[in-house]
Amino acid sequence: MAKVDEVRQYWEKHIHDLEITRHPVGSRGFFDDLDQYHFEKLHHLLRLVDFNGYRGKAVLEVGCGAAVDLARFARGGAVCTGVDLAASAIELAKANFQQQGLSADLRVANGEALPFPDNTFDLVYAHGVVQYTADPRRLVAEVRRVLKPGGEAIFQVYNRISWLNGLSKLMNVGLEHDDAPVLLKFTIGEFRHVVSVFSSVRIVPERFPVKSRLHGGWKGAVYNGLFVGTFNLLPRVLVERFGWHLLAFCRK
Repeated sequence: MAKVDEVRQYWEKHIHDLEITRHPVGSRGFFDDLDQYHFEKLHHLLRLVDFNGYRGKAVLEVGCGAAVDLARFARGGAVCTGVDLAASAIELAKANFQQQGLSADLRVANGEALPFPDNTFDLVYAHGVVQYTADPRRLVAEVRRVLKPGGEAIFQVYNRISWLNGLSKLMNVGLEHDDAPVLLKFTIGEFRHVVSVFSSVRIVPERFPVKSRLHGGWKGAVYNGLFVGTFNLLPRVLVERFGWHLLAFCRK
């Protein structure tokens, strides 16, 4: 099992989706590009997550990165807190919020040992964190602990039995951050077991093929020009369970 310090050291040096922007890191153009690309490839989030539905509510994002998602909650009126294992991420998150005139409690912290009392938050959002953490069950337990009774948690992990995992093996193209100290993939059943500490759980497979700006050459041409269109012509009922992302909507 990887150590927390190994995970921290990796994420101090790696900024998610950095390749899609040519603006200087930390500039307004940089953050705007991150937001645009994030919700371009993850357009389902705007349908599944009510970013404007937590006005006056206490929202915590675990593994906030540059706080692209957290800024959406803040603009919707939520009282926001964001934590990340990497100090470099928190520096970016603070710059992002400052430039937008938003406020939040942003701090370096380990999601496996959250520095908050029990029953503090109405929502805890942990998108793309469980699969990279040293101890997923401990992180999930911490999220539950800091939630108020009846509070909601939203997690996202990678689906091992998915179109993208299969395609990456077929075309010999590595997955994003496949060099990270921890990169876990789950079946739906495995993920349900990890979040079984909650009183209710709804798992939604999502992230189906969209055209990518990150890959070039003949593999990129085949993917964007042939695979994306062909896959999305298939009846969704046949391919739904093979979405690359699994989102869990949990209630304490």
